[in-house]
Amino acid sequence: MAFVKGSCEEFVEVLASKAAVPGGGGASALVGAVGTALGSMVAALTVGKKQYAAVEAEMKELAERAQQIQRELLLLVDRDAEGFEPLAKAYGMPKETAAQQAEKEVVMEAALKEACSVPLAIMGQCGAAIELQQVFAAKGSVLAVSDAGVGALFCKAALQGASLNVFINTKAMKDRVYAEAINKEARNLLAQYEPLADEIYSGVAAELIKE
Repeated sequence: MAFVKGSCEEFVEVLASKAAVPGGGGASALVGAVGTALGSMVAALTVGKKQYAAVEAEMKELAERAQQIQRELLLLVDRDAEGFEPLAKAYGMPKETAAQQAEKEVVMEAALKEACSVPLAIMGQCGAAIELQQVFAAKGSVLAVSDAGVGALFCKAALQGASLNVFINTKAMKDRVYAEAINKEARNLLAQYEPLADEIYSGVAAELIKE
């Protein structure tokens, strides 16, 4: 699968169809990549300007980190689709006999665990991207500060979207110990990065609308 190699139009059209993939996880990863790219843009517009010479080295370093996150999120768009396919097949397994039901349960459990791993990775990458947006908003070119704010909002949306893809799969798991461990990890990421993204947005908005 290589959804990210096609056009935006093609991605949106297949997303809107009844095809099993891409879904909310892949869409979240793409939104996160776009949000992260906005931070990279702020750095690009900051580097080389005399008034930002003091932060140039930091901007270059963070831009490189942002580009790594951006590339990873794009890879996760396709990995999410690859992770969901076994689960989609498991849902279609026969369950007429006790043996079939037992086999389906085993396959489902493994597929659910695999389907959780990618959106959890998306969440981690989005959290790291939100941390970068905080610096881009504070130290980047004031002419692009709104882009850092938009980037933070996009990464927050992607973080939250990916979390729903974690929770819908853990809800169906029989192994509740494993499920609760994954839920805890996801909730911790939300608790850490949702307020930070809100703080970045509020700071940027306050700066833009002040008299």
